[in-house]
Amino acid sequence: MKKLTLLFVLISLSISAQKKTKPATTLAKPKLVLGIMVDQMRYDYLYRYYDKYTEGGFKRLMNEGFNCKNNHYHYASTITGPGHAAVYSGSVPAVNGIIGNEWYDPLANRTVYVAEDTTVRAVGSGEAGIEGKRSPVNMHTTTITDQLKIASEFRSKVIGIAVKDRGGILPAGHSADAAYWFDAKSGNWITSTYYMNDLPQWVKDFNAQKMPDKLMAQKWETLLPIEQYTESEADNQEYENVLSGEKLPVFPHTIANYGALLTSPYGNTITKEITLATLQNEKMGQGKETDFLCVSFSTPDYVGHATGTHSIEIEDTYLRLDRDIGEILNKLDATVGKGNYLVFLTADHGVTDIAGFLKKHKIPAGTIELGKEVSYLNGEMAAKFGEGKWIKAQDNYQLYLDHELMAKKNVTMNQVYELVREKMLILGSSVYQIVNLHDISSSNIPPYYKPLIENIYNPKRSGDIMLLFEPSWYSGSKKGTTHGTMWQSDRHVPLVWYGWKIPQGETVTQTYISDIAATLAALLNVLEPNGCVGSPIKDIFSKK
Repeated sequence: MKKLTLLFVLISLSISAQKKTKPATTLAKPKLVLGIMVDQMRYDYLYRYYDKYTEGGFKRLMNEGFNCKNNHYHYASTITGPGHAAVYSGSVPAVNGIIGNEWYDPLANRTVYVAEDTTVRAVGSGEAGIEGKRSPVNMHTTTITDQLKIASEFRSKVIGIAVKDRGGILPAGHSADAAYWFDAKSGNWITSTYYMNDLPQWVKDFNAQKMPDKLMAQKWETLLPIEQYTESEADNQEYENVLSGEKLPVFPHTIANYGALLTSPYGNTITKEITLATLQNEKMGQGKETDFLCVSFSTPDYVGHATGTHSIEIEDTYLRLDRDIGEILNKLDATVGKGNYLVFLTADHGVTDIAGFLKKHKIPAGTIELGKEVSYLNGEMAAKFGEGKWIKAQDNYQLYLDHELMAKKNVTMNQVYELVREKMLILGSSVYQIVNLHDISSSNIPPYYKPLIENIYNPKRSGDIMLLFEPSWYSGSKKGTTHGTMWQSDRHVPLVWYGWKIPQGETVTQTYISDIAATLAALLNVLEPNGCVGSPIKDIFSKK
């Protein structure tokens, strides 16, 4: 009897163990992925204002999530369009075709805008005109959002949102359900016929609230007492731009029009509000498939260009954005459930400190009037090779040459390159090197930087010669600042993961923007985008 009892116990334990180790019958997946991109967020902004952030926004992501502290762009043209495309395609401009916000098209003999599509029209505003003729058709690769749609037989819902059209369109991919952007003429959120022929009723109702008008009626005051902004310079620096309709770059600011609204934290406010409305009305994360919401906060770019990296304006913008992000996370907790959604936060590029600010502190820096330099070079080419407009266009620090004129005059690419190099290198401290984009491998630049140039060269869209300026030198005016170079200030951006299957921790191992799409593909068990060059971030998986 004792033996039978013992046998029964052993059998019961065996059955129990089998039940516990029985594999899941379905793959686990998040209900929602939220991609947050901050336009012009340099890595150090996570820490410079850290003590003033709330516990629910940036700090929540950093302290409860996984922080990739050594995250960089893997190419040289660090600007908005390429940044959004690279994050979601995991590719490079050389492959996905998004080499700039604009580029010169020699066949059409004109500049092409990154998200332009002349075959579609605006939906949501009769006044939008060309601003509504937008779609992702200029992007040659798929995105992680496309791959999610394909993997789910297009049952997953994908929506992109940003006040900048390219910030909403490129992340959402080719097969998105919708992308919405802000029309500064009408004050409405609009889309194009690429996605739909009429706005959903909830978007019409949202526009009817006239939120931008209500925000414009307010002055932009600092969130905290102005004397507490010790991470920034004093207000009213001579190298800050004056905002639209004002005489001095000082608080409080008056919002003169819809365009000026975007150069204030209120641009983030309206982005946050339509994000919350999208989550609610589209029931994002409420279905059987994983949904994907792509949100880009564009306002920091407008404010940063105008007032720079050490202004009270940019600090106040980030303190308010911190609260906006916290509000979105709280909404997801309440609707999708904490632990059921996956978040990543990154930026489309960094930003260079204002040259005037750096020079004030004895740091080498300066600005170049690139238009004047191009005119000078055209004159030198005409003197040596014969009359004509040798440089047809310049964009993204690249020169587009007149190939027909070169053939007619029997002038080779190498001859033009050598002349440009000779004339530009004598400019002294501003020019670092000149690169023949048809022969990058022979360029006399350090091996570390050479792949950054190679990764932007697209044979159908790139120029012929690229001008590389010294660190902290850029093309622009003496007020405000910009980005778009291969130097660290423009390439080092945040990358923070949070939520579903994300461990708590951080890494200083080198990661790249292209790794984001690859990591998402591994987490979601879908194929990576077809032009992806990144790799899954191992530390995220090894720390589970």
